[in-house]
Amino acid sequence: MSHLVAPSVLSADFAHLERDIELINNSQADWFHVDVMDGVFVPNISFGFPVIKALKKYAKKPLDVHLMIIDPDRYTQAFKEAGADVLTVHLEACTHLHRTIQNIKALGMQAGVALNPHTSISLLKDIIADINLVCLMSVNPGFGGQKFIENTYTKVTELKELIHQKNSKALIEIDGGVDLKNYKKLIDVGANVLVAGNTVFGSEHPTETIALLKN
Repeated sequence: MSHLVAPSVLSADFAHLERDIELINNSQADWFHVDVMDGVFVPNISFGFPVIKALKKYAKKPLDVHLMIIDPDRYTQAFKEAGADVLTVHLEACTHLHRTIQNIKALGMQAGVALNPHTSISLLKDIIADINLVCLMSVNPGFGGQKFIENTYTKVTELKELIHQKNSKALIEIDGGVDLKNYKKLIDVGANVLVAGNTVFGSEHPTETIALLKN
């Protein structure tokens, strides 16, 4: 499978959201990446259900929803109803991760687990066979536009090995600081999904930037 590109809606122009949704619809992007932050798990607040429902109405591609929130179990049903196709929770926010994953899958969504930069890949060994996606944070979560953490390459290699060992089909997603300088190396070491926010929406020609990341 060739790699996927998921532009991060958090970096879109919210005064012209429908325009930016159409831009992604008409580009070579594969998913919409939607960051949900609660101001508690991370020091920032983003959008909630009304914006996700509005996105779903116009998006012609799957919504990859990344929950940077505490107690995500309370909201899995609501995110399904809002239109999430892939729902990713943070390992650090889930007391009963296996149950959370089973719940997401039972609702008909693909289930992802995100890891903060300091969290060890080894903590996934008991769950990796049950999940569809691992989101490796390559910056500290909460704000866009941060500098890429170089240790991410090593973590991708470790994760690829674990996926192989456990015969898992999980995709490896990289979120944070992905740009035109590092994306090729990320794909070479084993990344399957590239999340790009500022790189796409800060570009003079976002559609062409997506095409570069894709090809």
